[in-house]
Amino acid sequence: MMDVTGGGPLAGVRILAVEQYGAGPFGSMLLADLGAEVIKIEDPAGGDIARHVPPYTGEHDDSVYFQALNRRKKSVAIDTRDPRGRELFLKLVRTADVVYNNLRGDQPAGRGIDYAGLSAVKPEIVCVHVTGFGRHGPHTREPGYDYLMQGYAGWMSITGDPNGPPTKSGLSVVDLAAGIAAGLGMVSALRRADRTGIGCDVDASLYDTAISLLTYVGTWHLTRGYLPKREPDSSHPSQIPSQVLPTKDGWLVVMCAKEKFYRELVSAMDRPDLATDPRFDSFEQRLANRDVLIPLLKEVSALRTTDEWLSRLQGKVPCGPVRSVPEALADPWLRENGNILDFEHPEFGTITTLSSPIRVSGDGPELRRAPFLGEHTVQVLRDDAGLDDAGIEELRAAGVIGGSCT
Repeated sequence: MMDVTGGGPLAGVRILAVEQYGAGPFGSMLLADLGAEVIKIEDPAGGDIARHVPPYTGEHDDSVYFQALNRRKKSVAIDTRDPRGRELFLKLVRTADVVYNNLRGDQPAGRGIDYAGLSAVKPEIVCVHVTGFGRHGPHTREPGYDYLMQGYAGWMSITGDPNGPPTKSGLSVVDLAAGIAAGLGMVSALRRADRTGIGCDVDASLYDTAISLLTYVGTWHLTRGYLPKREPDSSHPSQIPSQVLPTKDGWLVVMCAKEKFYRELVSAMDRPDLATDPRFDSFEQRLANRDVLIPLLKEVSALRTTDEWLSRLQGKVPCGPVRSVPEALADPWLRENGNILDFEHPEFGTITTLSSPIRVSGDGPELRRAPFLGEHTVQVLRDDAGLDDAGIEELRAAGVIGGSCT
């Protein structure tokens, strides 16, 4: 791995990403934002399926969904199932630090992109696998999607209104978290490979991620037999009140995680008597009497607007508005803080997207749109696989490589 100080902390790290759709591309995009060179190895016949996800698709194997998950990457279109494509891929492995994939659990070994399949080519290579259910076990051959994992791991049973159906999160949280976990595993394995010269496999399955994120709820159940359930008003299971409250024009979130916050809340509501009432004067009592307390709080909260409550509570009680997505993204601080990014696209015009949450001081890599299918095939095969123009044209004509190979 090269010692490069500019362009982000991962400058000089080369990642070959055999990836598609959400979890894998999100994780590798964060690595690209940190300066890694991420080269997507795509099938010439259509590439990453995210290129075709509606509703905002283009004419040339591209979509706004794809652009949201693949900025700062390169694309090389190679049919790695063809022996000639496999040989090209192995040449690129010799130039890389990481081979990263989010294939079905049985496929990394089957396609020879795990450490067992690549260590002879480069002993220090790190092989990262973002799978559905892992590479071992009874579900290895099953496709894995975020939606399924929220069901498998019990998330849907504790999300939503108690009188409604089991509910998924509004976002693909398992996918996104698995991508972050994979990145953390990757940089840790690279650190060891730098010291020892020996690479390894890194696994971050969606199922493992979803189960691990049960955290305290899972520990409560396993240790004390706690039975989690859906709570009314999106409330915390034990810290009462920590939930949404209705206002005159919307909703307010309050988080009374400490006794002092509850006392400040009822004081601001002009109901100090609710702090001294023995039914509500401790977490335990409020939990036991939540069906009495919460209607009293809702009755008061509905008398004022959300902004009026924020002016009374902010700085005293953890609180916030329940915004719509457009309202959340209209916050002017996001622009000032660099959370919103703009880049130009020849078909979609200006694409406005969201930055990485990871901030590292110093210069970062240049912001670039996500690549067209095969946009960098010629450049990479010339520079790193030693092919000349005649060899590239021969492979293109045979369908071994593809995309924008001109």
